[in-house]
Amino acid sequence: MRKGIRLRLQTTITLLVCLVVALVLLCVYILYSIEVSGQTREGLEQRAVAIARTAAYTPLVYEALDGEADPQEVQTYAEHVRHINGVEFVVVMNMRGIRLSHPDPAQIGKHFRGGDEVSALHGQETVSIADGSLGRSIRAFEPIYNANGKQVGAVAVGMSIGTLMTAISDNKWILYWGIALGALLGTIGAILLARKFKRLMFGMEPEQIARLLEERSAMLQSAKEGILSVDQRFQITLANAEASRLIGAAGDREGDERRFREFLRLLQMERALAGEPLKDVEIAANGHRLLVNVAPLQVNGQTEGAIATFRDMTEISRLMERLSGISMYADTLRAQTHEFMNKLHIMMGLLHMKQYDRLEEYVRSIVPSLQMEAGTVRQQIKDPVVAGFLIGKLSRARELHVRMTLKEDALLPESADPQIAYELVTIVGNLLENAMEASRQSAEPEIELGFDYDDEELAVTVRDNGIGIPDELLEQMYEQGFSTKGPNRGVGLYLVRRSVDKLGGDIRVMSDEHQGTTFEFTIPYSIKRGD
Repeated sequence: MRKGIRLRLQTTITLLVCLVVALVLLCVYILYSIEVSGQTREGLEQRAVAIARTAAYTPLVYEALDGEADPQEVQTYAEHVRHINGVEFVVVMNMRGIRLSHPDPAQIGKHFRGGDEVSALHGQETVSIADGSLGRSIRAFEPIYNANGKQVGAVAVGMSIGTLMTAISDNKWILYWGIALGALLGTIGAILLARKFKRLMFGMEPEQIARLLEERSAMLQSAKEGILSVDQRFQITLANAEASRLIGAAGDREGDERRFREFLRLLQMERALAGEPLKDVEIAANGHRLLVNVAPLQVNGQTEGAIATFRDMTEISRLMERLSGISMYADTLRAQTHEFMNKLHIMMGLLHMKQYDRLEEYVRSIVPSLQMEAGTVRQQIKDPVVAGFLIGKLSRARELHVRMTLKEDALLPESADPQIAYELVTIVGNLLENAMEASRQSAEPEIELGFDYDDEELAVTVRDNGIGIPDELLEQMYEQGFSTKGPNRGVGLYLVRRSVDKLGGDIRVMSDEHQGTTFEFTIPYSIKRGD
């Protein structure tokens, strides 16, 4: 099957505009031709009538017809008028239609031909087209009256049809030049217009644009993030499937419009339209906690609208928990590896110097210490995940030259819910990291960690002897992104507060400037029972 010829957009626009221009010029040509022909004919007729009137009121003419002058002089006068005015004939006739003058002297004395002279012989001024002895012509008739007002004849002034056509052709030259100029300008305009459209469409054909829009629509609808955009009048221009799901659109037009309007109010889109974007802001909508980013849409430096992207915090929370746990485990392994390498270097140095007695003494001193430390943690911390994590943190503290101790009466039974252990790793890990960083500014940095389980409730205490937290920062320190340590910080305490809230617990902080800070949180805690 043969495919039809497919023209490019630029070619199509050029041809269509040229066709329209051609049709317009054709209509102009037809209408103007009719007008030119009519006006040219009317002008010639008026000219012939004027000549006929002049001849009819000439004394020589009506006196000759009245018998008071020589009829031969009428022929001389008529020929003189004909030559001066460039007409085909000037014929003077009496009341019987007998010619007194004619361009062909042989026709003088004969009856006027054509039959259209009758009205003039009855006193009417007429204009007609008829065939005569000189061929087809335009004739103007004017009755002739003597000095007493009696009609004594008529005069006919004629112009050939050839003269009319020549005059019309002469007047049409301006029309031809106008059409040619219009066609030229129309073609140039069509080409420029087609190029302008091509630039506006980024050089793409309509089929390419349609395919691109379909692909973009498919991508937006399949995105896991909700995407919502508005124009400057707050009219929604885009809402993908995920946005409708998170907002709670159910197909009810009025209800969905109300939900979208309420959601736009929560997003504070007017701030984005004013050039103030929102980054990583949490909001609650339709039973979901959403992490929202709102930014202005700018085209050529002008704000044309705003776009919001948002995602369910449940998925983000899971990802953050995994990343937080992995980061802490990585820090623990790194600390243990670094500590082990330091000890290994000491042993290799003693071995290289052949200080075997000192080597044996050093090995015997560190092994019981490590065994005692690990044994203490395993004895007090029954949950293997938290126990392994704390052993790593103890190594991390030694690496940072921070004295970290576990309270002697600390006790952490194994939880009935393994997920709680991971949340504890997130909470305790971030608190210990902050404590290590704060206490390192002290002369003798020290951290104390305590666990107290009693009647289905667990209390955890983390104390340091650092510089403390100013009172004015106690309320702000849990906000995401807030930190006094520089940019790209302010996540640790946010995760702590979120995990405590998730477990249904409560957190308190007590801080004295230059004396240290104590964090204490309590959570419901069900222990694992034996089978």
